[in-house]
Amino acid sequence: MNGLNQASNRFAPLKRISSISRKEFLHIVHDPRSLIIIFVMPVLQLIMFGYALNMEIQSTDLAVRDFSQTTASRELIQQFSGSAHFNVFPYSGSLDDIDHLFINREARAVLIIDKDFHRRQQQEITTPVQLIVDAADPNAATMTKQYCTNLIMLYNTNRTAGKITLPFDIQPRIWYNPDLKSAYFFIPGLVALILVMISALLTSITITREKEMGTLEQILVSPVKPAEIIFGKVLPYIAMAFFDGILILVLGIILFQVPFIGSYLLLLLLSVLYIITALSLGLMISTLVSTQQVAMMIAIAVTLLPTLMLSGFIFPLKSMPILLQYISYIVPAKYYLIIIRGIMLKGNTLSQLAVQSLFLLFITVLLLTNSIRRFKINLEK
Repeated sequence: MNGLNQASNRFAPLKRISSISRKEFLHIVHDPRSLIIIFVMPVLQLIMFGYALNMEIQSTDLAVRDFSQTTASRELIQQFSGSAHFNVFPYSGSLDDIDHLFINREARAVLIIDKDFHRRQQQEITTPVQLIVDAADPNAATMTKQYCTNLIMLYNTNRTAGKITLPFDIQPRIWYNPDLKSAYFFIPGLVALILVMISALLTSITITREKEMGTLEQILVSPVKPAEIIFGKVLPYIAMAFFDGILILVLGIILFQVPFIGSYLLLLLLSVLYIITALSLGLMISTLVSTQQVAMMIAIAVTLLPTLMLSGFIFPLKSMPILLQYISYIVPAKYYLIIIRGIMLKGNTLSQLAVQSLFLLFITVLLLTNSIRRFKINLEK
């Protein structure tokens, strides 16, 4: 009998955690708000962000003023017309009126071909071609200038092919993203953003819901320990967030043709660690505030902005002020972005991602222990 009692006592914490998890799962299933956060929000965010976040320029309006009107100038224009990046149309107005094209948003760039274009080519004299770009949007202007420069270089290469012999031949190769598709860069980042937002949102309302419903007092008289309550409440959300992670990853690969080179198992394991980090952050928020509305607002604020701005999701961290670079060390998404991009695009292994994994583990332990400690304080008040 004593042996049975000891065994029963040994498994009692697991039974209590299981009971709490079952109760939390049933609440999720019957709560429309939680179901929307779990099933609807991730898909909508992936679709909206996935198609909106695109640094590539497509069908940019390019006006061409051809003063040469020769076969050579038409070949150059054809080089641009054959590109999917430009929508080429002729411009016959005065050069003084070019600014009206930009003001009226009729063109983003103007290509001006000099009247001596063909003659200078025949005489093998440097032939200037003027490109005027609307730089109201500096990022788009930089991309437009780069695409135009590349097309002009390609035109020159085709024209001089076989005529001259270069002392060396440069053959650049672009690894991991040969077509320079921005989706390869942004979709893994979206997975990181959506996972941290959804996970933190889900758990940020767990303790605050108990406070609002007045059921926190019942916990005071129960034999359940704070750590058991925390683990019991987190387990269902780990499963839900894990499902979300697989869902948005599969959708991202299918919808945006993002390659996956590395190990699926490794990414899933490290994604669970990242999910637990985000859930711990949500729990921490839940122990600090009293209402679900405030908890959700804080969860969005501390996950959305840092992930967008300070993780390397959009902007390179190396170009930021040194202070912001130091602040980025506490942003979990910074480490997960390196992990997911490394596995998906480069086939990185665990040994190559050990530093990022350890940082995530450290942040998780820190947040989880603080959540348990804060929850104990709430119970004792």
